[in-house]
Amino acid sequence: MLNIFKAIILGIIEGITEFLPISSTGHLYLANEFVKLQESPAFINMFMVVIQLGAILAVVVIYFHKLNPFSPRKSTEEQHNTWILWFKVIVACLPSVIVGLPLNDFMDEHFNTWPVISATLLIYGILFIVVENYNRQRQASLTNLNSLPYSIALGIGLFQVLSLIPGTSRSGATILGAMLIGASRFVATEFSFFLAIPTMVGASGLKLFKYFWHGHTFTGSQTIVLLVGTLVSFIVAYIAIKFLLDYIKKNDFKAFGWYRIILAIIVIGYFGFIK
Repeated sequence: MLNIFKAIILGIIEGITEFLPISSTGHLYLANEFVKLQESPAFINMFMVVIQLGAILAVVVIYFHKLNPFSPRKSTEEQHNTWILWFKVIVACLPSVIVGLPLNDFMDEHFNTWPVISATLLIYGILFIVVENYNRQRQASLTNLNSLPYSIALGIGLFQVLSLIPGTSRSGATILGAMLIGASRFVATEFSFFLAIPTMVGASGLKLFKYFWHGHTFTGSQTIVLLVGTLVSFIVAYIAIKFLLDYIKKNDFKAFGWYRIILAIIVIGYFGFIK
């Protein structure tokens, strides 16, 4: 029962942090110090990734009509544009597939540490503030998702590669990259959401494959814990996405930058001086 309660807490953290540009990895790494599941390291490592599927499902539900090329409510042109959008998402995924697959195990083994996580939290926190200040002096050149060229989609995908380093935040890297290239906050955020679907489904699938490949299985209680964490992350991510979409209509990302800086200081203080 205690593990289920912990899964709920971790699911809440994942749901809040997956799409807000504040790093779900950094938060889960810190939370694992205080809300550690009473399971094997292999299960915990897999759990932290696979519960992201719940957050991804929230994107699918919210944007189901927009992302569905078979919708009977769409005109032929709208269906065509939806297919084009998916092709752009696939193009944006290619850099992570090419770079991420060979480096996945290396990154897990060598970079999932508090110095790396605190450094990336700090660096990207500062970058959000700098980029927002820079953007105050210019107008976004890309304000319509349908007009997003393949070249910019690929560029955003290259920025997503940076999120292989824990603490970076996949949404943070892609949103920052898109804004630097010239996308508006709203276009950058929506494309980041869509890019998360194949990226995180692939990452979760890879993690599950490796889990079973190494001879691990699920017990009944572990299955319940994983399902609870995933369900909670879905519910909370749904709320978080709605919040973020409304928030960026009137606000910039500097608040998230300051939050990352504060969290970096907390991580450094705890792991460097308290633990």
